[in-house]
Parts: sequence; structure tokens; C-alpha cells
Amino acid sequence: MEKIYDLIIIGSGPAGLSAAVYAQRAMLDVLVIEKEMVSGGQVLNTYEVDNYLGLSGISGFDLGMKFHEHAEKLGTVFVSDHVLRVEDDKNEKRVVCENDIYTARALLIATGAHHRKLGVPGEEALGGMGVSYCATCDGAFFRNKVTAVVGGGDVALEDAIFLSRLCQKVYLIHRRDALRGAKSLQESVFKQENIEIIWDTVITGIQGENQVKALNLQNKKSGQESLLEVQGVFIAVGITPNSQMFEGLVDMEQGYIVAGEDCQTSAVGIFAAGDVRTKPLRQIVTAVADGANAVTSVERYLIN
Repeated sequence: MEKIYDLIIIGSGPAGLSAAVYAQRAMLDVLVIEKEMVSGGQVLNTYEVDNYLGLSGISGFDLGMKFHEHAEKLGTVFVSDHVLRVEDDKNEKRVVCENDIYTARALLIATGAHHRKLGVPGEEALGGMGVSYCATCDGAFFRNKVTAVVGGGDVALEDAIFLSRLCQKVYLIHRRDALRGAKSLQESVFKQENIEIIWDTVITGIQGENQVKALNLQNKKSGQESLLEVQGVFIAVGITPNSQMFEGLVDMEQGYIVAGEDCQTSAVGIFAAGDVRTKPLRQIVTAVADGANAVTSVERYLIN
């Protein structure tokens, strides 16, 4: 007979693994489906985590392993498979994957999101060595150094303001001649004496060996090329939620699954946690909190 789990968790980042721990402690029969061979999600790409309570300075890989080990120690069952779609049959949720079909009474989507990249030479090679996608995560490593932020939206402006309090100099590189972020953020940026905006400019390459040394720039209007020496670059050109396979299943806003602090989506018995859901702050600690909140909601749903 087909096995029916109490809960299937799609994704094994901080939100999914936190949910797995809480589900095991609640004595739920839970399965975690992970796409990659290694658990941890985006945290695996972080060279050093300095803002997770009690584990300052731990590498992203080590933190991801600790999360996985905790869940596994409690008896969590993991399966590596690629989700194709989810079928919602009221009291049963079927997760159709490449290798098998898994069924549960409740479903938690914790597939996270991925940062949009520039796609320029040096970006991949220097990831975690001066190339970052999260100023609040990595900014402290660049105290009193010269950095650059790429982008013109709210996140880019917030990153530039945050870094201006730590760094000697912050260049804000924007491909247009006007910023797109909120006016209040723009005013704050203009007030900071150590923020310099480079307009109408794109990055064509990132230079360095084991550490970012300089950026290759090109002015979009004049075509003029230049070299900007920096020790770090923060890319803030947006993130994309990993939610495409759930379109039509739950309500979304700009690709993010609509769900509040209780992680309940528009579909009964389907929950969303972590970076994939609508929320103001996407950090490891908020993803872990989502996992706990989601399982509390799952328990309430299963009891009812």
C-alpha cells in the first residue's frame, strides 16, 4: 500500500530542516525531499556566518551540516529527488517527482530563493571571497574597507546605507540615471558622505585572486570603460523565489507564496516557510523561526 506521511517538507534549507526537527519532536511521520545532495540551501554558499546566535564565525557549510545532523539524529527521513508538481486532493497532497510519487496529509513548501546574478567573469570564482549577495550577512567582514553595491532598488539602497556605517567608502553602481528605491531611502543615501553613486554604469567583470581587488566598469551611455578598486562587492539586483512548480496551486505575489507568520497558504493543508514566502526579512534566523511556526500550524491542521 502507498505510504501516507503526516507531513512532507519540500526543501532542506534552514526553514525545512528546522521544521523537520520540530515535526520529529511532535512525533509526526515526516519526509524531507531535497533537490541537492547536500542539505543547507543558500547558507552553503556563505563563507562565514557571523549573525546566527551562539555560532558566530561558523562557516555556512558547517552550519548547514549541523542543521542536517540535528534533524537526522531525531530520525528524519530524507530523499533526494526533483519535484515536478504537487497535486492537492483535499485531505491528501501528492508530490510528483522524477523518481517517485510521495503522499502526505500536509505539505510544507520550503524551497527558498536564489539571488539573481550579474553573470560576469569572476563572479562565480570569487563568490564568498569578496562577492556577496547579503550586506547584513557579510558586511561586518568589510569594516573600514572600500566596497561597492550594485543595484538601484530598495535592497541596494538599504545595503549601501548599512555598509556606509561600517566601510570607509561605498560605491553605489546603478545602470540607470535615477534610483528606483523609496524616496526616503534615496534621501538617506544622498546624505551619507561616504557613499558615491556611479550612474549609468554596469559591471563587466570582477577581478581578483582569492579576494576581490577591482571591478571592470562600462558606462552605458558613453561606452567608456574603467577600473574601480574595491575589496568587496555586494550584488543587490533582486532574488527569485524557487516557486515555479507551485504556480496555480497557491496564491502568489511576484513569485512569492502568500503566507503569514503562521505559514498557512491559500490552500488548506499546504504551508510555506522561509525565503519562498512573503515576508519583510529573509535571513537564516527568520527561516528557522518559520520552520517552527509552520509545524505548529501543521499540528493544528492535522488535529482539526
